[in-house]
Formats: sequence, structure tokens, C-alpha cells
Amino acid sequence: MQPQLRDSKADIAPLGVMHLRYIEMFQAILQAGTLTDAASLLNISQPAATKLLKQAERRLGFPLFVRLKGQWHLTSEGRLLQGQMERIFEELRDLQRLVSNIARAEKYLLRAISTPTLANAIIPKSLTRLRKQLGQSSVELSTQHSREMLKSIILREADVGITLQELDHPDIRCELLCEGPLVLIAPKDTWSANAALQPIMIDSLANSSLLGITRADQLGRQLQAYLEQLDPPARITTWVQTYQIAKDIVCSGEGLALVDPFTAVSGASELQARIVEPVMPIHLYAVYRVDTPLNNVQKAFLQSVKSVASDCIAYLRNRGRKLHSVQ
Repeated sequence: MQPQLRDSKADIAPLGVMHLRYIEMFQAILQAGTLTDAASLLNISQPAATKLLKQAERRLGFPLFVRLKGQWHLTSEGRLLQGQMERIFEELRDLQRLVSNIARAEKYLLRAISTPTLANAIIPKSLTRLRKQLGQSSVELSTQHSREMLKSIILREADVGITLQELDHPDIRCELLCEGPLVLIAPKDTWSANAALQPIMIDSLANSSLLGITRADQLGRQLQAYLEQLDPPARITTWVQTYQIAKDIVCSGEGLALVDPFTAVSGASELQARIVEPVMPIHLYAVYRVDTPLNNVQKAFLQSVKSVASDCIAYLRNRGRKLHSVQ
């Protein structure tokens, strides 16, 4: 009588073998809490999920979960694996995003991303100039803060990004488009008409009450360090996340704020703005991948952004000159 063969190769495979499907199951159970809901996340039946979990634990050589009161909880062995499992799962999701983005990139001539502040301050006019130059080119525009923007460019979710922060990564080129001055904005009628056109010395802000930009922002940290050098230092009464929010608060009649020149000009009719001296330079950057040449539409877009931004800076700097020429 011949010996009976085993039903599955999994039963005779060596212990300690991990497959991506096991990682997906592991994450699904952590997220869902029950095996039934985990099966739903994986688009498989509950019996199939049960079989997959048992197979994973048999192949690994130890249990991953224990069931308590209807919920699945990590075993001590499972907790040891959790951090690495989550990192691998996140990398797998990034890989899937990258594949999807490569496949859909051909559908758009321009996939641009900008910080929320710049999306309000200069991007609309930049797109208008682009349309006048190239007609109805396909455009996909989104907004993200600079840290998330870097990841989106790396994963090819966008082709070009516009930001006030210099981003450092070996796969990314960060191109300086232009440089402008730091600007103090205030509600209407804070200063006389003539004073509003003149620069304001940073020392005059000592012990003043200002809106502050969160230190999570690189430029926000630079501004805070700048203000802390004053004697006595300026007092931050309200913290906000973006320069656009700071501008909106000032336009409502509340407080003073230090902002980039583009935000200042975008609210010119609703507030007063003065260049701060000595000048603390504010840089505008374009970011894109080093391994993918920009097409003509993407290049034209960056040129439009540069032109609009340069116009904003020229407007601020020329106001005072015009006043002097009249006098």
C-alpha cells in the first residue's frame, strides 16, 4: 500500500516563510478587528480568510492572533512583527500607487501640485497665462503641503510641484524660480497711505502682537527665529497653519502677520502690505523628478508661474519708487 500524499505543498514547506498575501491578511485583521470584516477588505470569503490565516501561522511556525470576545488580538509574536509588517505594507501600497501613476501619466500633459497658499496666490493666474499661450491643454491640479508634495513627486502622482520650501531628495530637482521679500500685512487703514507704501523695519515689531505660522513649516520656523532676535521678542497670539489663513484673518480686521509676497499681493484690495527690512528673502521653488524630462506644457507652466510671481514682487517693490518719483 502506497503512502498517502499530503494535500498541499504548504504542509511540507519549511517553517519561517513569509508571503505578501500573509502581510495583507495581517494588516486586514488589524484594521478590521474581525476575520469576517478582514475577508471583506480582501475581497475573499470568510472561510477563505480563515484558511489563509491558518496557513500563514502554520508556515511561520507560530500564531499571529488570538481571539478574545469576538475580536482578534495580536500574540506576543505578532507584536514583534507588527512594525516591520506595517512598513512593508506601506511600501507595497506605494509601489501600487507608482504603477498606477505611471500608467495614467500619459493621459495628462500637466499634473501640477502646489502648497495651499500658492494655489490661491499665484496658480490661478499662472494657469490663465498657460491657457492663453497653449489653449485647452489637459491639466490636473492638486494641493498638498511640502512634505506630502515631495512624496507625490517621487511616486509620480504629479509632474511638477510649486512650494516656498527647498526640498532635498536625490531623485528630485528643486529649481529656484524667483526670490522676494518678507512682507508685513495689516488690516485696512492701519497706516497712512504714504506709510503703507514704505518698507517697515523689523525692529519696530519688537513686543508687538502677531499671527504666527506653525513651526511644522520650515519657513514658519525661520520666521519665528527671526522674531525671537527682537528685544523684546514679538508675541504670537494666534498660530495658523498657512499664510492664506493668516491673510484671511488679517483681512477680517484682526492682527498683523508676516507672510510671503505672493500672499500679500493676492489680498491687496483688502489689506495693507509693507516690505520688511532688513530683507529676509522668500524663495519660490519648482520641484520635479531628475530622471524625467519636462514636456513643453510643463515647461510653459513653470515659466507662467515664474512670470506671475515676478510680477507680484515687482508690484510690491515699485509702489514705493513711484511715490518717491511723484514727490
